[in-house]
Amino acid sequence: MTTEHPPGALAGIRVVEMGQLIAGPFCGQLLGDLGADVVKVESPGAGDPMRQWGQTTADGDSLTWPVIARNKRSITLDLRVEAGQEVARRLLDQSDILVENFRPGTLERWNLSPERLWETNPGLIIVRVTGYGQTGPYAPRAGYGSIGEAMGGLRYLTGEADRPPSRAGISIGDSLAGTYATIGALAALNARATTGRGQIVDSAIYEAVLAMMEASVTEWDAIGHQRERTGSILPKIAPSNVYPTADDSSILIGANQDTVFRRLASVMGRPELGTDPRYATHHARGEHQQELDELIAGWSAGYGTDELLELLHAGGVPAGRVYRAADMFADEHFAARNAIVRTRNDRGQEFAMQNVAPRLSATPGGVRWAGPRLGEHTDDVLTDLGYDAAGIEKLHSDAVI
Repeated sequence: MTTEHPPGALAGIRVVEMGQLIAGPFCGQLLGDLGADVVKVESPGAGDPMRQWGQTTADGDSLTWPVIARNKRSITLDLRVEAGQEVARRLLDQSDILVENFRPGTLERWNLSPERLWETNPGLIIVRVTGYGQTGPYAPRAGYGSIGEAMGGLRYLTGEADRPPSRAGISIGDSLAGTYATIGALAALNARATTGRGQIVDSAIYEAVLAMMEASVTEWDAIGHQRERTGSILPKIAPSNVYPTADDSSILIGANQDTVFRRLASVMGRPELGTDPRYATHHARGEHQQELDELIAGWSAGYGTDELLELLHAGGVPAGRVYRAADMFADEHFAARNAIVRTRNDRGQEFAMQNVAPRLSATPGGVRWAGPRLGEHTDDVLTDLGYDAAGIEKLHSDAVI
């Protein structure tokens, strides 16, 4: 079921998404959010395992699937057989971008190598998302998001200093690889406008994670400094932490910039802290981070959350609640910006989910429909490719689709 939206910035761009789980499909989701026609190719019978993952409805339907498969059309196709590969080549001949997240060499084994695809569609952009990239000694290994998070350095820095490394509560490594794959696809589209030719976008999970690691590699190389786990704070960045309130809640205050800290000191009724040698500068606060956090926590605990936030905002100090999903649904800013939207699938089931980001003023993206049924659009896509009813029926009877 389609929700009416104006054409997005990628309207007219056809994307074929092969693969499963998160890393590759998240790239497909982002491209679909921006208006591309995303045709998801799934194996006949089972389809993408994401159809079964995560929390489910009372009927057993995945609540992850409607989000990651939104704005996509689903076709079933057995890529392991010659007839299925022929259908795939015909589809890719009429497409702009292929997104896949198989192990390196899989497309080549299926007679879908970049070189063969470029023979008939030289403008095709081939986005390849893997754990370790298309080259190097680790390339053949199976690569999951959690492994990439560990190899890229994120897992080591996540958690409390006196405990083993923890993890984020989401599949951040996969999503980062999909995000960088999207950036690469858009850059390749721009290059194609000049050259007329496509290229390979090689997005490795561990490298996408590594790209987010700020100066940690440089610090080690330049001065031998290894960042360590620091829990809820960043070393030398103070104050920027979660502080308790009188109603057994907490808020996050970010006042690490010198001018902002002076505003916080004023709100606290302690303006002298802004000129105290221990706290007056960024570097000084970094050296006295723990005692400053304890001082602020003692002050914040005397106020209820609403009262404290009102004081801080009035004083120009960045602060906010630590949101859970229920808080998002109740928040007026989320509502005013339509940050959470509702959409339906073809069965009329309604789902709430996060809206498209970023927002484009002239050609905004949108959530047009929730994840499709397995193979919902197979016959329509094949008809568009020139297959007649008899040809489609034969593909069905041969279990190719």
